[in-house]
Amino acid sequence: MLQQTRVEAAIPYYRRFLAAFPTVFDLANAQEEAVLKNWEGLGYYTRARNLHRAAKIVAGELAGQFPRTAKGLRALPGIGAYTAGAIASIAFGEAETAIDGNQIRVLTRLFAIEGETGKPGTAAEIRKAARALLDPDRPGDFNQALMGMGALVCLPKNPRCGSCPVRDCCGAKARGIEEILPRLPEKAEKKIVPCAVAMVFVPGGVLLRQRPMDGLLGGMWEFPVFENVHSAKELKAALADMGIAVRSVKRSESAEHVFTHLVWRMRGYLVEGTPAGMPSGCRAAGSALLGRVPMSSAMRMYRDIVYRELENRT
Repeated sequence: MLQQTRVEAAIPYYRRFLAAFPTVFDLANAQEEAVLKNWEGLGYYTRARNLHRAAKIVAGELAGQFPRTAKGLRALPGIGAYTAGAIASIAFGEAETAIDGNQIRVLTRLFAIEGETGKPGTAAEIRKAARALLDPDRPGDFNQALMGMGALVCLPKNPRCGSCPVRDCCGAKARGIEEILPRLPEKAEKKIVPCAVAMVFVPGGVLLRQRPMDGLLGGMWEFPVFENVHSAKELKAALADMGIAVRSVKRSESAEHVFTHLVWRMRGYLVEGTPAGMPSGCRAAGSALLGRVPMSSAMRMYRDIVYRELENRT
């Protein structure tokens, strides 16, 4: 959960997740939809599916025994070098580095590493610096201390050099370049994608569609989203392609949802529809089912609208 999520944001999710799946066996035996529902709102849903897959391996192939080495951990789905190093060093005392963004900032400044951090040569230099400093007797404490330094003292902007315990040996401070480092890769501009969100009311409730497992928001349920559909006329055509005859369309609220690489600019539409048959990957949901299926935070406002609409229809 802490991959790409702030600690304070992750804590309530972590507690709820453990209450729902207190053991690795509970998680392994759970339905994927239940796992995604308990992850709802955290984003990056591939993490949840990888966690579920890893639990199945640990519970089944490894008889419930979690790997105790970085090498063993990296064999599990969703665990890369940083996560493996962090778990192995903190939980099991293995002398492994755990290089996250905070550590990169501390190390590039301490050793005055001026290369762009995304380049292989710079990454190798940072790894070498981390290994040189690592305390083999207390690797977990060392890694956490370095992470804490980056989070609390060696800040991205206005670093607190006066409070830094290693300021006297900091290469960047000595050269007056502490606020220039690290040199990060230039961020690509997010792509803006206009979308139509179809809240289609059909016999049995509202139409939900499950997104493909291997794409954006994989496995999550949504009110059908159509990228680059700009009008009610275009939406009717898109729904007709799904086999839904549209009786009426009314504009609803607009919203924006920001992903890592793109932005959805969404226009909502309230649609009265009649499907010739339930389209593939879809289901009709009343209020109760709507509350149980996993939906991304992009759908949050539209789900509230649908709840109100369903309530008014009863």
